[in-house]
This record gives sequence, structure tokens and C-alpha cells, in this order.
Amino acid sequence: MNLRVTIIQTSLHWQDALANRHMFSQKLEAAQPKTDLIVLPEMFTTGFSMDAERLAEKADTTTLAWMQQEARKYDAVLTGSVMVREGEQHFNRLYWVRPDGSYTKYDKKHLFRMAKEHHTYSPGQERLIVELKGWKVCPLVCYDLRFPVWSRNSHNAYDLLLYVANWPKVRSLPWRTLLQARAIENLAYVVGVNRMGTDGNNHPYSGDSAIIHPKGHHLLDTSEAEGIHTLQLSKTELDAFREAFPAHLDADGFTLLS
Repeated sequence: MNLRVTIIQTSLHWQDALANRHMFSQKLEAAQPKTDLIVLPEMFTTGFSMDAERLAEKADTTTLAWMQQEARKYDAVLTGSVMVREGEQHFNRLYWVRPDGSYTKYDKKHLFRMAKEHHTYSPGQERLIVELKGWKVCPLVCYDLRFPVWSRNSHNAYDLLLYVANWPKVRSLPWRTLLQARAIENLAYVVGVNRMGTDGNNHPYSGDSAIIHPKGHHLLDTSEAEGIHTLQLSKTELDAFREAFPAHLDADGFTLLS
């Protein structure tokens, strides 16, 4: 079974959820993608902001309803992260929204202390693996990319590793390098979706969104161009590679304590 993945690389309107939802609706309407999975960046309604007290939505409200509407319209899963408030806590929450309106979520585990994200948001504690048309997908968020243990594909638990990000241009080399490393070491496809433009803190973003083959080469390299791209991934090719090169059988065992 092949999987069609659509990624959207674009600038974001700073801290303006309504404008961003409208912008993504327009881009999808223009592209009309025939796809199984649509991937938006991290904090796609606001940009990477620490102003959660003012901007965070209550869990499962406005943006989730918009995602359900768009997923239904394109008959595809829609995913990306937003800032969410639950009680006294805030989360950088990725939603995985299906065409039938059902959804699940992943709260970002590794919080970017250099921007004091850990002072604003609470970390998630559980990794998410979801099924989509015979594929197992593990969606993670931005800074999670730097932590290979959290991303480890033990016993081929997933086929596709997915990162949504607001990863600044100044660190584009680690972004590109680590995406390739995660594909190679985990014998899995990797999709990384990053934003473009400059945010309200004057941090520029170069995009560099990519889809990477389990062998490590780029199937898609967007560089610094805005756009919507759809690519078909082959499960048959993945299974054949794992059978011919079963490095996972020699992986070190470990126990994740925290």
C-alpha cells in the first residue's frame, strides 16, 4: 500500500490564528490535493510563541473544529501543532485529525529551553503511534528531533517518522542532518515540515522541509521555496529494504525511564 503525503511550507502570520487558518484553507483550496495525509508546521496558528496565557485555545475547540472540517473536505488526515490550555497548564499539542472527525493528540515531549519553552508549556509523557492505510506513523514536534532515544524505532514500531517544526534558519544544518540520521538509523521514511518567513521575534526560517527515504536520500527537498508538495511513499519498497538490510535486529535494547 502506498501512502500519499502532502506538506505545506509557508510563512505564518504572527500570533494571528484566524489569519493562519484562512491562509491554510486558501492554499488547500488552490491545490486540491489528492492525498492521504496533510502536514502543517508546528504552532501553525501563531508561530513559535511563548504568549500562551493570551493566545492558547481551550483544548478541543476552534482550531480543532477547523482541522476536522478540512480533513473531511479533502478526505485526508490533517496534522500539525497548536498551543492549547488545559486547566492551569499549557501544551504544544499536535492533533492527528481523521476525515471522520475522530482525532488523537501528542503533546511535545522535549521543550526548547533556549526559548524558555519549558517555563511556559508542560511536557508530554507519551509517544504517539497511529495507523493510516496500513502504515504506522509516529508524529513528533520540532526539538524532539534532537533526541534519538525518543525517536527510536524499536521492533519496527513505525514506518513513517514525522516532525512538524518552527526550526530557525541559523540552525538549518542540524535540521537537515538530523532528519537524514533519523531515517537511516530507524529504517523508516522521515517527513520534516518547517515554516518559512520571519516571526515576531525577528527569527528567520528557511523552510528546508523534506521527505527522506529510509536509505537517507532526499525524495523531496523544498529548500527555501514556499509551496504545497505531494509525494507517494512505497510500503513495498520499505518492507523490501528492511528485509534485505535488517539492521534493527542488531539494535541495542534499552529502557526509557523518563
